[in-house]
Amino acid sequence: MTVPPDRHYAVELRVSAERVSQVRRIVAAHLRHWSLELQVRPVCRALDELLTNVHRHVGDENTCVVELRWTGRHVTVSVADNSPRMPRLLAAGGGLSRVMALSDSWGTCRTTDGKVVWFTRYAQAPQSAGLLPYPPLPGVRESRRAPLTALAQTLV
Repeated sequence: MTVPPDRHYAVELRVSAERVSQVRRIVAAHLRHWSLELQVRPVCRALDELLTNVHRHVGDENTCVVELRWTGRHVTVSVADNSPRMPRLLAAGGGLSRVMALSDSWGTCRTTDGKVVWFTRYAQAPQSAGLLPYPPLPGVRESRRAPLTALAQTLV
């Protein structure tokens, strides 16, 4: 499936504490632009976990690529880094457990350069209520003018 260019965002970065908050704000802005305000908090929290894991386990000196895609039905966020070390789901919670709780699906896969960790959330665009102004009722203009003409006739 091809994603329209206005529904895709990718950035390559070196992960640091400052960059995590910057990327979170950028992703939130894209979600709002796509009218997905309800997705901002869960997507950004899960993305925080993925980027924090890269920061902790891969290190500041390595780069990663963050991708955000919206197909019109699902938002997918992926973080690719150059570490061959695969993440683990810990029983204690946090990390990938939090990503799992905030998403509809998630996963990891090895790449030739390292790995990708991704998650998706169902996110259909809100439907407009179709609120259009009603046309004026027939005779409204005449009824508004009638008292003025009646008043004028009584003054004569």
